[in-house]
Amino acid sequence: MTEAAAAARGSDLARARPKAATPPAATAEETRQLAETAREFARRELEPHASGWDRERAFPAGAVRGLAELGFLGLTVPEEEGGSGFGTAGYCAAVEEISRAVPALGLLLAIHNGPVTHLVRTAGRASARERWIPALASGEALGAFLLTEPDAGSDVAAIRARARRADGGWRLDGVKAWVAGAGVAGVGVTFARTPRAPAEGRTRDLAAFVVDLGGPGVRAGAPEETMGLRSLPVGEVRLDGATVPEDALLGEEGAGFDLAIGALSVGRLGVAAQALGIAGRCLDLAVEYASERRQFGRPVGEFQGVRLPLAELAARVEAARALLERTATERDAGAAPGEVTVRAAMAKLLAADLAMACATQAVQAFGGYGYVTDYPVERFFRDAKACQLYEGTNEIQRVVIGRRLFGA
Repeated sequence: MTEAAAAARGSDLARARPKAATPPAATAEETRQLAETAREFARRELEPHASGWDRERAFPAGAVRGLAELGFLGLTVPEEEGGSGFGTAGYCAAVEEISRAVPALGLLLAIHNGPVTHLVRTAGRASARERWIPALASGEALGAFLLTEPDAGSDVAAIRARARRADGGWRLDGVKAWVAGAGVAGVGVTFARTPRAPAEGRTRDLAAFVVDLGGPGVRAGAPEETMGLRSLPVGEVRLDGATVPEDALLGEEGAGFDLAIGALSVGRLGVAAQALGIAGRCLDLAVEYASERRQFGRPVGEFQGVRLPLAELAARVEAARALLERTATERDAGAAPGEVTVRAAMAKLLAADLAMACATQAVQAFGGYGYVTDYPVERFFRDAKACQLYEGTNEIQRVVIGRRLFGA
């Protein structure tokens, strides 16, 4: 992306962004303008290269710099703190549009703007916020979320990483798995057990820390050979005596579990937006192809076996987007965290399943062409599956919703 193009797009974003302070929020019109800016950037700077990045497993560092120049890495940070001043609704709108072109970059935006920036802003000490928020908001440092471990996925309470007090701070030891952005992220929010005796259950000794991923004792492993989302490295991060200062602790020493649950709610909204981007793009591609492909003397889109499944999916996309927009708007307006948690689980569940359904139907509409790499629906099909797995599998989302239904 040229500097002139970045400046032009940056001025568009500046006109779109609100002047509100805390909590940052945008009007519907400002969010619409933000989405248009994201869609135009995706069309010009991402779509022409998406297949190549996927094929070569190449991280698009230049495109990420372009997003940073536009303010897309500081969407949830107020302007006075160095961000672009959009709230949850704007964050979700941007993630959806970028995911229509490169879902891997949509995931990067979702994690960076969502759980990572959220926790540093809301639970970090003043000195940690002063150090990391400007770097996150400007894109100087990409954020990663280090929660999952080889034996602790959905069961957060099974985390084994350890944090012990050291001279002037903490020493961290452990292995984090499936870290999106491993090797390219500069700052991570990680979770570990402290020597503090748990007051109740298995979660009261968990703590959260903000960690310089370029510091001593931190090492990223080789990227996993993933089925999809190939342009964002995913892998292990090892903490071998990594030392962090005292102010790296987020919240209180035993608050790690509660912080993780709150951060996951924000992250699930981002994943729901990513999934809707995939779903919407697959639907558009299927309709376009079915309108042009002719069999038996007419476009295949005129056959009910092709048209009616796509019509049903179109209705479901609109319904899922309405739930996501409502949840994001209510979160910006100060809705109770419990309500946000359950609605975020609902949005993620519906949108992730819908992404897979739309990708499957798009491949079917393309017929044999949908099974080859020459057409983007094959790539979106591989990307869609991941939405049902991370930020809590869809089975976990059902558990969260069921607990609320029965008053747990």
